[in-house]
Amino acid sequence: MNSFGRIFRIHIFGESHGESVGLVVDGCPAGLPLSVSDFLEDIERRKGGVQKGTTPRKEDDLPIFKSGVFNGHTTGAPITILFENRNTRSGDYEKQREVPRPGHADFTAHAKYGGFEDFRGGGHFSGRLTVCLVAAGVIAKKLLKGIDIRSTILEIGGETDLEKGLEKAIEAKDSIGGIVECRVNGLPVGLGEHFFDSAESLLAHAVFSIPAVKGVEFGAGFAAAKMFGVDHNDPILDASGKTKTNHAGGIVGGITNGNELVYRIVIKPTSSTPKEQTTLNWETNQLENFSVKGRHDLCIALRVPVVMEAVTAMVLADLMLLNQKIKLVQP
Repeated sequence: MNSFGRIFRIHIFGESHGESVGLVVDGCPAGLPLSVSDFLEDIERRKGGVQKGTTPRKEDDLPIFKSGVFNGHTTGAPITILFENRNTRSGDYEKQREVPRPGHADFTAHAKYGGFEDFRGGGHFSGRLTVCLVAAGVIAKKLLKGIDIRSTILEIGGETDLEKGLEKAIEAKDSIGGIVECRVNGLPVGLGEHFFDSAESLLAHAVFSIPAVKGVEFGAGFAAAKMFGVDHNDPILDASGKTKTNHAGGIVGGITNGNELVYRIVIKPTSSTPKEQTTLNWETNQLENFSVKGRHDLCIALRVPVVMEAVTAMVLADLMLLNQKIKLVQP
């Protein structure tokens, strides 16, 4: 489905080359100051064409409030926000309709929706819809006063020198992947539930809504498989729950323990690569060579940090509201 959250609930809609994309935020408390200017910094961070290795497609992405905001404050009603699509080149996709692109959702979407899906630019499957996630994150961050959420790129193409990683892709005339990390400070103890609604489960669920995410790890992550228990366990130092180490990544038993929340995601190489590939032509039922046309990111990981922050904020805002940790001053 296209919705996420229990109290702070997000619904996203639209297609890459449709008239607009947008979101509805339900459950946001009344009285939160909210204006277009609140969105500009994070929206700018997500844009393509701003940094080397991103798609040259540029959209203004100024949020258009349709409901839920009055006199500069949230009303408590559902907040509807639109982002117009103005810079599209749909013809790039019409030409390759008969050859589903490897790594994209062309084949699975066609099979699931019987050919009625909007295939232009990936349609509803496009990374274009991450602007909606970023917008939801802007609102969530404003609710999370005193909680700091920061994401950074750790690696591109296995290189901690990000420029070197990009150069590898440029020299190969191909796309490349990366690893992005998120750190959260200021969280209270007690967010999350054991088993199905653990803090890790909800965060993992949310980050997998970001197109191109193929893996997630918390704290020591996969390195824990090589550790002894006495080394992985985090000794508790005081009554606040502060630990000497943080191999758990700030979550134990599915519940935040008051330490820094740390987790990482794996971003696959952009599926749209200029390299020649082989795929099935479903009109002729023959394999054929083709190359992807259009404007695409060399490395999607470059645009992911702000999106990862956003979905993290969405989850934490929902958990804070569930625990009645968020209270706005009413007029």
